Amino acid sequence: MQQKSKLFLQALKYSIPHLGKCMQKQHLNHCNFTDHYYSRIKLKKGHLTKCLQNKPKISELARNIPSRSFSCKDFLPIKQENEKPLSENMDAFEKVRTKLETQPQEEYEIINAEVKHGGFVYYQEGCCLVRSKDEEADNDNYEVLFNLEELKLDQPFIDCIRVAPDEKYVAAKIRTEDSEASTCIIVKLSDQPVMEASFPNVSSFEWVKDEEDEDVLFYTFQRNLRCHDVYRATFGDNKRNERFYTEKDPSYFVFLYLTKDSRFLTINIMNKTTSEVWLIDGLSPWDPPVLIQKRIHGVLYYVEHRDDELYILTNVGEPTEFKLMRTAADTPAIMNWDLFFTMKRNTKVVDLDMFKDHCVLFLKHSNLLYVNVIGLADDSVRSLKLPPWACGFIMDTNSDPKNCPFQLCSPIRPPKYYTYKFAEGKLFEETGHEDPITKTSRVLRLEAKSKDGKLVPMTVFHKTDSEDLQKKPLLVHVYGAYGMDLKMNFRPERRALVDDGWILAYCHVRGGGELGLQWHADGRLTKKLHGLADLEACIKTLHGQGFSQPSLTALTAFSAGGVLVGALCNFNPDLLRAVTLEAPFLDVLNTMMDTTLPLTLEELEEWGNPSSDEKHKNYIKRYCPYQNIKPQHYPSIHITAYENDERVPLKGIVNYTEKLKEAVTEHAKGAGEGYQAPSIILDIQPGGNHVIEDSHKKITAQIKFLYEELGLDSTSVFETLKKYLKF
Repeated sequence: MQQKSKLFLQALKYSIPHLGKCMQKQHLNHCNFTDHYYSRIKLKKGHLTKCLQNKPKISELARNIPSRSFSCKDFLPIKQENEKPLSENMDAFEKVRTKLETQPQEEYEIINAEVKHGGFVYYQEGCCLVRSKDEEADNDNYEVLFNLEELKLDQPFIDCIRVAPDEKYVAAKIRTEDSEASTCIIVKLSDQPVMEASFPNVSSFEWVKDEEDEDVLFYTFQRNLRCHDVYRATFGDNKRNERFYTEKDPSYFVFLYLTKDSRFLTINIMNKTTSEVWLIDGLSPWDPPVLIQKRIHGVLYYVEHRDDELYILTNVGEPTEFKLMRTAADTPAIMNWDLFFTMKRNTKVVDLDMFKDHCVLFLKHSNLLYVNVIGLADDSVRSLKLPPWACGFIMDTNSDPKNCPFQLCSPIRPPKYYTYKFAEGKLFEETGHEDPITKTSRVLRLEAKSKDGKLVPMTVFHKTDSEDLQKKPLLVHVYGAYGMDLKMNFRPERRALVDDGWILAYCHVRGGGELGLQWHADGRLTKKLHGLADLEACIKTLHGQGFSQPSLTALTAFSAGGVLVGALCNFNPDLLRAVTLEAPFLDVLNTMMDTTLPLTLEELEEWGNPSSDEKHKNYIKRYCPYQNIKPQHYPSIHITAYENDERVPLKGIVNYTEKLKEAVTEHAKGAGEGYQAPSIILDIQPGGNHVIEDSHKKITAQIKFLYEELGLDSTSVFETLKKYLKF
């Protein structure tokens, strides 16, 4: 479960075979994919924060739910519309000399997938798949298994590794930043490793071993961003490759998950609100799979295994939030499920991990993080409240039954390692390096009252020594879709903004998943306007409590978050001075009317079906950003789009931008002398698929835009960014 509630939390989080629009190199979604496998952050001059990804987590299933995806093969080339050459933005970094040279220089970089198996660590080194003995993993003594350059791809990287049970083979999924298409290579481990096979368009894959000690690889095949087929393959003298399962309902996708004890391989079939799981016996992979429970509309469930018992995380029953059930593995049907543990209301299950004698639940309750450790021998429960600065978990899958390691992070603080030791019954914090941000910044948990009286949580960061916060710039973040949490992982540019005096506010509006399944349900379909009302209430509350003012307020969103941001710009633009959007979803109506697009059918339960339901059509018209553009004053808007984005096609973003510019121009004609029209900038990034989160050019352009529009001096922030990033 590195992101096992990832299985469905990601089924919630991102909604469908590939989390639709939200992703980073880790991975993305329609409107937030992303996050496939957690990227790890290396503190270059400090310590290495490890996050070994031995097995996928249940959350990975959810994480792979596809969310909005479009095909863009028929649009004409568009001229990039930045007002100034991007090279001028980059020059700022070269001209600025940091004043912090006497202080420790910390550079953060993303490192790729890594997995432990047996006595080895498998990972990417340069352009090669390599392995080294575990105790030698931090030096240069490694064995090259495969050179990625043989695939003739542009800057390939490995984002997933699986090692066969007896270490005769290793499988690795390889892709590039410019495409979501993945190639799975199979390398035979011998004195001279050799690639034995390769499969295109593989999404998830797992190894099992049959009765004759033969390694069997199960994998899912993705076509047009849809994942409906499961294949089974063997290698060596008995080489075979056959289709094992096909899901015929186009609104569902398929993902594989191997239980932590490797006893069962699960075929998870799901859409945004419903799931079905089949078990493949890890000891008899040639036997027919066993159905746990036939899909029931509105019922999600995910499965782990221990000692011949299935532990089932599900929302079945009342209240319709997640709860933990269990049943004997040989009687898996729903009528045999016994309630084992119930979550509190307004609780999101972030992840779940299973150990020999314990089950560990990673939870978010009232916008704070908790770990619940359940003793499986005596059903005891220990609830641990985690540090208030923490905003997110990064799980570390490991095979040590005595310890449960994980990391905590926030948007302005790099991950910090914690380990729960079962024998001591205590949580141990990594010692040594202490980030100075803990003393120079504050994190506040606030609430805003929405139009219908619902309290909406917010997380706010600012410098502790800031005076007169009303005069400080404010950057508001929002998402609010697919039951996914607003992404609050560490990013160096966010740290730099707080260092430079900005206030960062994260608004956890309805439609997201921060307060559980009901929080999502209250912000989807014909309740989407709840999310808009929540966002408006959050910004007004921040201003009312002395955090900045409209002329110094900027709003930012990614992917599906663009729906709420675009709607707010149409209905209450005076709350904002500037907006930055990345790969934004802006034309909900026309997209959902086109059922030929790859993921439209899978998106119906999020946005509705305007093609066949007049109520849905009229409701979408009320908030759709593209449909509601009108001649009026707008905040300045900077849009980053990606040339090869299949989930949010460039053509739709260009249409939105052109229509918005026409409305701004028409309004300016009657605005009188002295009126300053807003800047509307479309920054098209070459290549890319849905998002390149750590693109220096992108970050530079966005920050430069914000500083210019708010009339701020950007010299200091560029100095700080140069400290954190390798430009």
